Amino acid sequence: YIGPNGSGHYVKMVHNGIEYSDMQLIAESYSLLKHYIGMNNIEISNIFKTWNEGELRSYLVEITGNILCKRDSEGQFILDYILDSASSKGTGAWTAISALELQIPSSVITESVFSRYLSSLKANRMIASTILSGPKRSQVSNIQKENFIEDIRRSLYLGKIISYAQGFSLMKRASQHYDWNLNFSNIAKIFRSGCIIRADFLNFIVSAYSENNNLLDLLFTDSLKDVINLYQISLRNIVITAINQGISI
Repeated sequence: YIGPNGSGHYVKMVHNGIEYSDMQLIAESYSLLKHYIGMNNIEISNIFKTWNEGELRSYLVEITGNILCKRDSEGQFILDYILDSASSKGTGAWTAISALELQIPSSVITESVFSRYLSSLKANRMIASTILSGPKRSQVSNIQKENFIEDIRRSLYLGKIISYAQGFSLMKRASQHYDWNLNFSNIAKIFRSGCIIRADFLNFIVSAYSENNNLLDLLFTDSLKDVINLYQISLRNIVITAINQGISI
């Protein structure tokens, strides 16, 4: 039991919004590893499997590592045959709409929804690729490769932190607005136990809200602020590189 008056449905909606951003961040990490560093599916699979042994350990990172090396009966990688076009059922959009209505910045979730919409415009993107040109891409040097992969890992983790923080801030504002009195530690425990976005990282959220259910912002907690301060330079490096290389993030 989450709370009264449809609050459980609302929490599930925000869960799905966070899921949108989680998958988008993973997809962008894959794109950088493939298109900038030039790794093949097996190499990227091994990267994600290694990441899943550390602070990024989560269901979505785990299955990403698995699907990347999955082959069909003829030995071809299944992922290479999947169309890069995603549909949506609406919960991500509803989360973004609610964030706008309640005036809570939820940029990671909202941009992930737009990325879904952009992916569905496959015909437009195919036409654009023939008439609109971007910057000429350079290849990362072997000396830079290891550091850049670590920058991607740190950026993925920091992106997850920001996304979850925005999602919980939205639920907090909704709880105040609709008088739901949500217990955010319990919600994080539910997310951690069996949901698609289950991740070790949720342990920090459970602990933080156990100490104070009325946190101003998850980004300010002792367990996360040091990581944010340490990893933000990696995120900035990734954004700058992606812009210069014409890789969408």
